[in-house]
Amino acid sequence: MTSTSTGTTRRFRAYTTKHLDELVKRAGLGEEERLAVRAVATVLPFRVNAYVVDELVDWAAAPDDPIYRLVFPQADMLPPQDVARLADLLKRQAPQAELQAVVREVRARLNPHPAGQLQLNVPTLDEEQVSGVQHKYPETVLVFPKQGQTCHAYCTYCFRWAQFVGEPDLKMASGEVDQIVAYIRAHPQITSVLLTGGDPMIMGEPVLRRYVEPLLDLEQIESVRIGTKSLAYWPQRFVTDPDADETLRLFERVIAAGKTVAFQAHFSHPRELEPELVGRAVERIRATGAVIRTQAPLIRGINDDAATWAAMWRRQHVMGMVPYYMFVERDTGPQDYFAVPLARAFDVFRDAYTSVSGLCRTVRGPSMSATPGKVCVDGVAEIGGRRVFVLHLIQARDPALVGRPFFADYDPKALWLSDLRPAFADRFPFET
Repeated sequence: MTSTSTGTTRRFRAYTTKHLDELVKRAGLGEEERLAVRAVATVLPFRVNAYVVDELVDWAAAPDDPIYRLVFPQADMLPPQDVARLADLLKRQAPQAELQAVVREVRARLNPHPAGQLQLNVPTLDEEQVSGVQHKYPETVLVFPKQGQTCHAYCTYCFRWAQFVGEPDLKMASGEVDQIVAYIRAHPQITSVLLTGGDPMIMGEPVLRRYVEPLLDLEQIESVRIGTKSLAYWPQRFVTDPDADETLRLFERVIAAGKTVAFQAHFSHPRELEPELVGRAVERIRATGAVIRTQAPLIRGINDDAATWAAMWRRQHVMGMVPYYMFVERDTGPQDYFAVPLARAFDVFRDAYTSVSGLCRTVRGPSMSATPGKVCVDGVAEIGGRRVFVLHLIQARDPALVGRPFFADYDPKALWLSDLRPAFADRFPFET
């Protein structure tokens, strides 16, 4: 299952929705079950590659295998009435216009851009919008390179699913590097740039260099971050791909310029760490001087137990990576299908955290990337006979809010910040 006998030499091959029916047959799904899966895939994006299919998925355990669930649509990811409606349209081969009208209707109900991404973070320069950029926190900007708005494979829980469905109004992307640099220069408080997507490591080195090299001349920039799932889904990118060596040399140039390469690696399950090729890729990235930090959301049916997280953090530590974040599944897409209640999320985090050494306890969480910032659930307490969640902001749009504890009434069913009600106050500190 995790042999890399072919993984070191294979060429990249992507599978998309046109391959979906044949692939899910391998999971033993019947005709009606496969039709329901295809119905879900009209709304939510599907893409996987041969490495994930052949090296990571345990087909003997599918469809319950966690890696299978991580990359293949599930019939109950959408409300049953929507799935039935879409399946009927597919079954009777309805005109595309009719099908797409229903697809857009369903997507609109899935909160495609949570946390005010298209309203609160959009920067302007000389009264002109800087497209494909989010100025999320005073010191941090996110850049969405237009050539990096896909991935080697899509996670079924991805909060950026709207980037991949082919609707321009839902997509963030930028190709204006000069405009990005000008915006950063005009805002000296910006010290960190996060290249995100999609996945910036889907880009070849010449294109990646176009975005990275101009940042090296900006004295204010301290770190270049790269948010990527490539180590899990295509480690060949750093070992055997034609531009692997040049990509690593680009990292070295960033380090030589006196800046940090913060490689934000997404690992959702310990099995993604098992192939020998992943270890080789990690060694090569670390040899450039880059720091690899790891993060993932807590996802029902994939990694929602403490033993899984503890095993993942231990293995990451041994490999020289730094456990960084456990996120809460965002309020978008199939949140109802994947989300874990906040109370249970904290229990999973605490139980995993207490079973690893202090060197693994660099991890933070469970954290919600919500509208005011990254809200961390610190625990459950009883204060004055009242059971409450204890929370604080790890990061915030308003820096004055960072680190200040606040409280919410305990709710065992709450999945997200919007489900919580303030305790001991009329409103939360970030509400006006």
